[in-house]
Amino acid sequence: MAFTELSLHPLILKAIEEMGHTTPTPIQKEAIPSILKGCDLRASAQTGTGKTAAFILPALHKLMTPAAKKTRGPRVLVLTPTRELAMQIAVEAAKYSKYLSKTKTVCIYGGIPYGVQNRDLSRPYEILVATPGRLIDQLERGRIDLSGVELFILDEADRMLDMGFIEPVQEIAAALPASRQTLLFSATLKGSVINLSKNLLKNPLEISVAHAHEKHEQIDQRVHKVDNINHKYQLLDHFLSDETVYQTIIFTATKHQADQLTDKLVDQGHKAAALHGDMNQRQRTRTLTRLRRSEIRILVATDVAARGIDVQTITHVINFDLPMSPEDYVHRIGRTGRAGATGTALSFAAPKDRHLVKRIEQFTGQSLSFHVIQGMEPQIQEKKSFPRPKRKPSFRPKRSHFNKPKR
Repeated sequence: MAFTELSLHPLILKAIEEMGHTTPTPIQKEAIPSILKGCDLRASAQTGTGKTAAFILPALHKLMTPAAKKTRGPRVLVLTPTRELAMQIAVEAAKYSKYLSKTKTVCIYGGIPYGVQNRDLSRPYEILVATPGRLIDQLERGRIDLSGVELFILDEADRMLDMGFIEPVQEIAAALPASRQTLLFSATLKGSVINLSKNLLKNPLEISVAHAHEKHEQIDQRVHKVDNINHKYQLLDHFLSDETVYQTIIFTATKHQADQLTDKLVDQGHKAAALHGDMNQRQRTRTLTRLRRSEIRILVATDVAARGIDVQTITHVINFDLPMSPEDYVHRIGRTGRAGATGTALSFAAPKDRHLVKRIEQFTGQSLSFHVIQGMEPQIQEKKSFPRPKRKPSFRPKRSHFNKPKR
């Protein structure tokens, strides 16, 4: 199937063609026709499968029809959990609407002053991409009117719930017209996401193109056993000296570790930068821009970067510290091998991390392969776990005058 078979407006198809896309991905092929028919949709798709275009393209097509109700607010609302993801969606919407002169996208998120966003909101626009907190702030200030929203898109719903946004999402949904069409996209469709969708969607179609536990076939996943932090540094130095590592994201457990490792890499002459939640929005945006321009070769990040970063030149992901959640592992490694490219994911696992490796294998349904670099073999032998011996029945001597309790 080609994009031309999806009944999209010719001007949208023109932008798609200029971007070099000819064939829709599975999630796009499944979702776009259903959205164009006006159905509510609950969809699950693996990260990096073209999910953003799956809802932006039909949204733009719907905007080619004049609005039934004239308002000063948006006709399409996209709600997303993080600033990085909001900016990425807004960029994609701008690319695909290149030839739609009367279609404008506004993106609002926290962490920056209100001035520029207020100016954008005061002008006509059709698509609003927002994070929950900043959207509620602007609603309370009376700067946004949601009465004209025809299409409500909730992206990364599972992440939204993980971050505690359930009440803000429900508050925002309550401010929308009951007649709207609602789309819910999530990496996984499970308990809390299903419960949320029952409250927001009407007779939804469900699409599960690729579950989070399926294999990343385009990503070579390797695990290296390590003895200690110095062993990690030794292996990291080995990998970063490899010319095939064009750009990489290194994930650490804490913000402090991210800063500490970045300083160490910069001192060694690497073009490295950190990305974590303690940085303000201007710093984070500048860092991501430098990454996209290949001015940075190594990004050292916490899980704030596990979703929402779409940089196709990332060849490697290195888990300097394994994540506590197997879902976060899937999203971390999904930063490489995007848009049909291949990638490599390397994970360092100390003996204490053995249970984390097992949880990842159980979640993904595949065994991770262990690799050893010659001359850098782990020296600490893991203790083998043996089954506990059965308890022998305790011997209780018969009571006699020798063991009678004293009165």
